[in-house]
Amino acid sequence: MRQTIAALAVGLGLGLMVPVHAEEVSPGRYSMQKSETGLARLDTETGEVSLCRENNGELVCRMAADERAAFERELDLLTKRVEALERAVESGETARKPDLPDDEEIDRAMGIMEKMMRKFMEIAKELELYGNDPADQGGVPQKT
Repeated sequence: MRQTIAALAVGLGLGLMVPVHAEEVSPGRYSMQKSETGLARLDTETGEVSLCRENNGELVCRMAADERAAFERELDLLTKRVEALERAVESGETARKPDLPDDEEIDRAMGIMEKMMRKFMEIAKELELYGNDPADQGGVPQKT
């Protein structure tokens, strides 16, 4: 029985160790290859290729020609969009006209204001009359 348990323990131990050795270490983000003029650097995440040269002990990398052309096209597109937006601003096309109220809304607002002013004037007249009567000087008129 002991031999069976020992064999089982050794088998499990070996079984757990195999996956550790089977894992491959993933390469870095960049892969470098020698070329005739220096090094070619491949970005494994984006697929971009850069050409690199050693210059005074430093590695200097530049975009490949096809990537440079795509970059230039995008830059031209953005430049055209900015110019179109600037022209629109200068001509006033983008200026938003304020939304003015129509006649119905103005009449309604004026009616409300007139009603408020009439009430205010009534209260002012009552206070004026109240202030002239010597018998009522001790109290305050109730308008609630």
